[in-house]
Amino acid sequence: MSDTFSPAQRLAAEALGTGLLVATVVGSGIMADKLAGGNVALALLGNTIPTGAILVVLILSLGPISGAHFNPAVSLVMGLTRALPWPEVGSYTVAQIVGGCLGTLAAHGMFDLPLLQFAGTTRTGAAQWFAEFIATFGLLVTILAVVRFRIEAVPYAVGLYITAAYWFTASTSFANPAVTVARAMTNTFAGIAPGNVPMFIVAQVLGGLAALRLIRWLLRPQHGGPGDVA
Repeated sequence: MSDTFSPAQRLAAEALGTGLLVATVVGSGIMADKLAGGNVALALLGNTIPTGAILVVLILSLGPISGAHFNPAVSLVMGLTRALPWPEVGSYTVAQIVGGCLGTLAAHGMFDLPLLQFAGTTRTGAAQWFAEFIATFGLLVTILAVVRFRIEAVPYAVGLYITAAYWFTASTSFANPAVTVARAMTNTFAGIAPGNVPMFIVAQVLGGLAALRLIRWLLRPQHGGPGDVA
């Protein structure tokens, strides 16, 4: 994140990035479902590849402005590491949720669907919640470790991680409270029933905090060496 840009510019970048991310998730899900002929695995693949790809693009293009969080769990952890001023964590979160919801509406508009709708897809239970914990835990471990060692590789690492996590987690890796809220507003392939959202968010926040705790220990100098994850 650069001090060159005003708070308004940073918030706009977070809203725009989250909106484009959600438009990609929801829109590619609609397209994949239409073209897959009932093959759910093929539809999921058609949803996965665009999501991983757009993350690389968005982080490369908007990262220099806002840090390219696009995710309240990431903003929370960055606030705790002081990489993001704590008072901005709340405003980032609001911008991300608003942007994500607008992204859902944009996807509906592109496919000539009713703009306002709510998901009917049930995603609940201990396995799904644990999957979201693991998905978010892995995402934050990836971000924090790569920032420490290869910061220029963050866009590719995040895109590749989410691409993989779509397939190794039972929940298909939402890993993002703002995206979860936005996906409750679409009764399409990517949807999640609104009643299932709170526990997903709890699991995501806990996964992010667990990742921070582990990385702080893992990267702690043992002999007076330089640096800390913060």
